[in-house]
Amino acid sequence: MPDFDPSSFRALPASFFARDPGDVAPDLLGKLIASFSGGLWTGGHIVEVEAYRGADDPGSHASTKGITRRNAVMYGPPGSVYVYFTYGNHHMVNLVCCREGEAGAVLLRAIEPVYGVEHMRTRRGVSSERELTSGPGKLTQALGIDLSDNGTFLGEGRLVVYDSPGPRPEEIAVSGRVGLSAGHELHLRYYLEGNPFVSRGRTGPLRRSTRPMNAPTGGLKRETR
Repeated sequence: MPDFDPSSFRALPASFFARDPGDVAPDLLGKLIASFSGGLWTGGHIVEVEAYRGADDPGSHASTKGITRRNAVMYGPPGSVYVYFTYGNHHMVNLVCCREGEAGAVLLRAIEPVYGVEHMRTRRGVSSERELTSGPGKLTQALGIDLSDNGTFLGEGRLVVYDSPGPRPEEIAVSGRVGLSAGHELHLRYYLEGNPFVSRGRTGPLRRSTRPMNAPTGGLKRETR
């Protein structure tokens, strides 16, 4: 695998993230995310994401009565990094979107590993390359991301997202979100059709939802499975 040279890439500006998460999410597919953690560069191309909006999104951490200690970073400047701990053993990394003071973020669900793969294997304790980053908890562990990254800014902390050619529109699929008890039916999960590093998470409710909601998907392909 090649060594990572950050001078060969152009970091995405904060203005890229200063938009609705539903617009930012599909545009992140194919972009390169890299982490400089423990003196080591690791990174790969983003292949699966989920968008989360503000108080009107029942699946969002911002669907509260206002700003809380947990969701405060979601209201921060675009390009901030929002990391939280869930299920007792997983860190999840989100990239903050919208204008400052307006909640929104994109959850990174999977990347295709390219740089520092051996370091990723060591951190993950697995030999299969396919298992390194095919899920939101897996990719944070592989990249060395934890709660110390919460509230940092892309390019100023350990994480950077670089521009890279995106996929063709017909390669992008869209579905409901994974692992939610509410808001799972919103079609705000975007992924690269057929990419082996996309997570195996199944869309659908943790409990029955009584209010179906759908977000516009334009010409993107909906999941049929």
